[in-house]
Amino acid sequence: MLSKRGDGYHDIRMVMQSVTLCDDVQVSLRGDGGVTVSTDLRFLPGDDRNIAVKAARAFFSQLGETGLGADIAIHKRIPVCAGMGGGSSDGAAVLRALNTLTGKPFSRKELERTGAALGSDIPFCVAGGTALAEGRGEALTELPAFPDCRFVIAKPSFSVSTPELFSRIDLTAVKYHPDTAGLLAALSRGNLAGISHRMYNVFEDALTQKHSEIAAIKSALLDCGALGAAMTGTGSAVFGIFDSVKRAETAQSALSRHYGEVFLAAPRPAVLI
Repeated sequence: MLSKRGDGYHDIRMVMQSVTLCDDVQVSLRGDGGVTVSTDLRFLPGDDRNIAVKAARAFFSQLGETGLGADIAIHKRIPVCAGMGGGSSDGAAVLRALNTLTGKPFSRKELERTGAALGSDIPFCVAGGTALAEGRGEALTELPAFPDCRFVIAKPSFSVSTPELFSRIDLTAVKYHPDTAGLLAALSRGNLAGISHRMYNVFEDALTQKHSEIAAIKSALLDCGALGAAMTGTGSAVFGIFDSVKRAETAQSALSRHYGEVFLAAPRPAVLI
């Protein structure tokens, strides 16, 4: 994070990576202009508050088709309110699915622009892969593919309020900043250790004592052999990077004894549209 903008957003500069942990999103067209969404989680809204519905309406508006609609069904796998872009990835999946169902009228960049009006991280979720995100997150530069590795992701029982964290962070008092230039150089060389050692999430400086379990998860991942570990986004999930599938599986098993949501994932390449 670099600075606060006049529009209330923050300028950021960070490397983002998509992983194989994903929700199942099914989309079908309907001819009456209606948009419905159903999920397997009762507490998620099924109306226009759902980002998947907003994405469908934005797509049809961009297409200029008032008579088309969509039925959307979402089975959640990505933990909710974890700083992992689960809702944004669902919205992006709807944009990509509708693009396919209507004969691919839009390029990936056009879908990214449509998504940017809905949320800062939807453009990245449309593109996927490895990217440098700047601006408020919508300005993307595609990067070399992430080296082969495994991610272990664990979420504690609590979530972290994103607005609260943004309101508490003091950029002048941030202890450390990630070595983004060094990370980009390591990425260009495919140096997994170099990437892992340069990771840092400045939002961790804004956490309070009630979030101490996040630091405990980081320590547990490192004790299990992770090359590096950090909180995801504004949390509360934490990920560790492993250069060994066996060590990653052992870490997942160890953390599963204490946390209900622990996942094993691999890097995922950019989406072809």
